[in-house]
Amino acid sequence: MSRETKQKKPGMSEVDSFFKSAFSVDNVIFGFDGGDLKVLLIQRGAPPYKGKWALPGDLVYPNEDIDTAAERVLEQLTGLKGVYLEQVKAFGAVNRHPLGRVITIAYYSLVKTNDFQPTPASFAQSAQWHSVGTVEELAFDHNQILQSCLTQLKQKVRIAPIGFELLPPKFTLTELQHLYEAILETELDKRNFRKKILSMNLLHDLDEIQSGVAHRPAKLYQFDQERYTRFLEEGYTFDI
Repeated sequence: MSRETKQKKPGMSEVDSFFKSAFSVDNVIFGFDGGDLKVLLIQRGAPPYKGKWALPGDLVYPNEDIDTAAERVLEQLTGLKGVYLEQVKAFGAVNRHPLGRVITIAYYSLVKTNDFQPTPASFAQSAQWHSVGTVEELAFDHNQILQSCLTQLKQKVRIAPIGFELLPPKFTLTELQHLYEAILETELDKRNFRKKILSMNLLHDLDEIQSGVAHRPAKLYQFDQERYTRFLEEGYTFDI
């Protein structure tokens, strides 16, 4: 390394500035209600951005692990607990927080909305499910975080099966297709989707049909749990 490119070691006063950043966690909880993809938002009751909708997020305690903080913050603000959270990425734009330098770690999950009833607490005035497609301007850079997590979810559904926890124990191929369409935000070709999903041998044909429906009853299926679990562990390519 040349003398010109060698960096000067920071002095103690300069080192101190490296320890003046805060860390936070933000949770993007996607929910499926049988037909629409939603996201859980809180209405902030404290500044900054008081009254604005935002992702459930807050600062990490100095003595707290990041993963522990994500679970704590989600429960404190929305009442949701026992939610599997997957870390996505960090967001560290210098001016992303008006009170100072805050680096946030984003987490996401996909749940069945009927299984979780949000209960706002702490500085959350409200906690509600919102359709992803109708979300307007959020506090901080939360629109960017939401979009990044949605992109991650779309990528994941193409390499790992979804639906075991989101659909009824017995479901139709149409219900499964609606789940994929809600996440991918696109309409899928019915014939191609069914051909692809059935070729995986991921489903059990129950030799049953719907009952009590106004339209022509459709065949009912269940996931093959053993094969579903194997796909979760090994992944696959679902080109739809």
